[in-house]
Formats: sequence, structure tokens, C-alpha cells
Amino acid sequence: MIRFAALAALACALSSSAPAADDVLNVKVGDKFPTVPLAAAQIDKVKKDAKTVSIGDLKGKTVVIFFYPAALTKGCTVESCGFRDLMKDEAFPKDVVVLGASNDTVTKQQEFIDKEKLPMALLADTEQKLIKELGILSGKGPRAKRVTFVIDKEGKIAKIYDKVTPASHPKEVLEFVKTLR
Repeated sequence: MIRFAALAALACALSSSAPAADDVLNVKVGDKFPTVPLAAAQIDKVKKDAKTVSIGDLKGKTVVIFFYPAALTKGCTVESCGFRDLMKDEAFPKDVVVLGASNDTVTKQQEFIDKEKLPMALLADTEQKLIKELGILSGKGPRAKRVTFVIDKEGKIAKIYDKVTPASHPKEVLEFVKTLR
């Protein structure tokens, strides 16, 4: 009986240390970031007179895309306002584009922008096309996981942050972006 209990405990420990299937991203550092055109609130901040924007439209720029579960919620507001404050202070290099993204509608994203005075465009992946392609769909409903991607000037993923603390994350991303050429 003791052997069975020990074996069961070992099996449990081994299974909990392996990543769950839904914790595995579909992309990795060095991969081309998917080119999925999306509508966005404040799209004119990144592309004039456009209905959609994709990473292909931003070639030649470093792009930070931070995904969050839902606009106007506590953690998402803390993270977004952190990026806002760094952008307001012009901390990011001039060739860096910062974008927020979730599966909220453009209308909801615009509400978020208006309420929090956010300076960046917010992508509206309402059909979760990009979210699913990246492998960041949350198991807790049709929402994006809190993941940030830094994309280099060639459109390749330079860094992935999949463990994000909303309050400190924007500064962490800024420090990495400053190391890129």
C-alpha cells in the first residue's frame, strides 16, 4: 500500500511539472510574427486611412504587442496605463510602435482608450484569429492570455513574455527594447 501511494505521488509530481498542452505557444523567438490584419481603435496612430493593420504594415519598426484578457478590467488597466505612462514620458525609442490587443470590439477598445487616455492603438481580434494563431487563447473563456511579443524590424519575434506582472511589465519591456538595434 505504501509503494502504491509513493508511486501515485511520483506520477502526480511528474505530471504537474510538465507544461499543459494549452500552455504551449504556437510561435517562438526567431519566428516570423503572423500577418493577420485586424481592426483597431485609434488605428490612425499606426496607419493612416486604414480599416485594418497587421505586423506586415509595420516592417522597419520595432513593435511591442501586449495582449490582455479584457479591456477595462483591473490588471489590464494597470498594464495598459503603465505603457501609457512610459509613452507619455517618451521613454520608448522613436522607432518603436506599442500596440495593445484583446478580443474586445473596437467600440470597447475605444471606451478603454477614452477612459484611461491611452495613446496607443488597441487591436480588436474579435474572431480570435491572431490569438489562436499565436496559441494564446485562454482556457477560461474566449479571451487572450496576458502575453507580450516584441517584434524586430524584420517582422521576427525578438522576445516573448508569457509570465507577466501587470504593474512592472511595461518597464521590463522598455529595458529589453532599448537593447535592440
